[in-house]
Amino acid sequence: MKLANLLIQKKSQIIDRWIRLLYESYPPETAVFLKKEKDKFDNPVGYRISQGLTGLFEALLQGADRGEILSNLDEIIRIRALQAKSPSQALAFVFMLKNVLREELATELKKENLAAELLELESRIDGLALLGFDVYTQRREKLNEIRVKEIKNRVSGLMRKSGLSMDDLEQEGHDQRSNETR
Repeated sequence: MKLANLLIQKKSQIIDRWIRLLYESYPPETAVFLKKEKDKFDNPVGYRISQGLTGLFEALLQGADRGEILSNLDEIIRIRALQAKSPSQALAFVFMLKNVLREELATELKKENLAAELLELESRIDGLALLGFDVYTQRREKLNEIRVKEIKNRVSGLMRKSGLSMDDLEQEGHDQRSNETR
């Protein structure tokens, strides 16, 4: 029996276990909520994680194109990046899949000669992690841009309230530099 057939047969168990492991990376009270609440409106984070992991697993099975893989990765990583997790924490879920596969398929892997197929699949999972770092970096950059824009807007608002403008500050800075060079 080929590895692909085993993965299709055990798809729901593998995905369920992968989702549980990811939920367990959260604080206990959050993990309980994520596991318990299934509604996409009551638990949008859990829903997006579930959809993203399911899509990633299916993309691995089908050899999906880069765009589809990136979309599914983004579904999960946007949440993890927003939660200010480090890159290693945010992307640990990708590597969790390797352990899930080894545990779920342990018996079959011993019986069948699937080492080469498993190694190839694990290489594709490593590729997911590399793509995930790109997605994580883009998400963090976007968050930082939003924060900088928000700070600029706040400062601009305060300056307007105080009757100052950027031109006034630039002129004052220019005047101070002129006085210092004299």
